This record gives sequence, C-alpha cells and structure tokens, in this order.
Amino acid sequence: MATETHGAAEAAGGASMPQLDFSTFSNQIFWLVVTLVVIYLVLSRVALPRIAGVLAERQGTITSDLAAAEDLKAKAVDAENAYNKALADARAEAQRIVADTRAEIQAELDEAIAKADDQIAAKAAESEKAIAVIKAGALESVQVVAKDTTAEIVAVLGGNAEADDIAEAVAGQMKG
Repeated sequence: MATETHGAAEAAGGASMPQLDFSTFSNQIFWLVVTLVVIYLVLSRVALPRIAGVLAERQGTITSDLAAAEDLKAKAVDAENAYNKALADARAEAQRIVADTRAEIQAELDEAIAKADDQIAAKAAESEKAIAVIKAGALESVQVVAKDTTAEIVAVLGGNAEADDIAEAVAGQMKG
C-alpha cells in the first residue's frame, strides 16, 4: 500500500519528499555523520575551549574577588577595633584631663578661699579692735555724761555731792 501511494505520487508529478526516499538513505546518513563530526570537531576544538576558558576566568575572578573581600573585611574589622581602641583611649585621656583640671581648679579654689578667709579674719580682727575702741570710747562718754548728769540732778535737788562720790556711784551702777 505504501508503494502504491509512493508510486501514485511519482506518477502525479514526481513530487515526493526526498528524505523519505529509500534510495537516498545511504547518502543522507553519510552527510549526517559528516555534519555531526564537523560540528563535534568545531565544538570540541574551538567553541568549548573558549567557553571553558571564559568559565575558568570567571571562576578565577570570583575566587580572587572573594579573597579580596575577605581581606577587606579583615582590614575593616581591624580598623574598627583600632578605632574603638583609639576612642576608648581618647575617652580615658579626656577623663584624666577632666580629673586633673578639676583637681587644679579645686586647689586654686581652696587657695582663694583660704586667702579670702585670712583677709576676712584680718578685717574682722580690725573691726573688733575698732568696735572695742568705739565701745571703750562710748563707755567713757557714758560715764562722763552720767557723772555730769548726776551732778546736775543732785545740784537741782538741792544737794551737794563730791566729784569722787559721784564717780564712785556711777562706776558702781556701770558694773551692775
């Protein structure tokens, strides 16, 4: 039946599919093998080595980039540690400077307070001396006024009193 269909197609105009023609199979197989061998040789000798080279180059680049990244990461960690150490040292130094400055200021303040206390004590002593002088002067003035007033009162009342008696009476009253 297949031969009849094949024969009918040839009789109708000779148009049939050449790849299905059994008489050309050996020729087609030969060219198929030649084409596959050429493709294999081209791929194995030219294309695949280039692809393998590109892949190897990419792998090398990736490996070197990863190694460089690890190195940079280690350097960054070292730099961060150095920064933290420097920061801690700077803080400690700042605390030391603050403590030294406070001690210095406190010493100057203590010295100034001592000097001011000495000046105040000196002024207070001078003031006490001045007050004592004024007080003594005031007591003498009070005694003089008291003696004069007593003499006048005794004279007004019609008595006669001696200056020594008046002085003795005023001194007795002043003592308490």
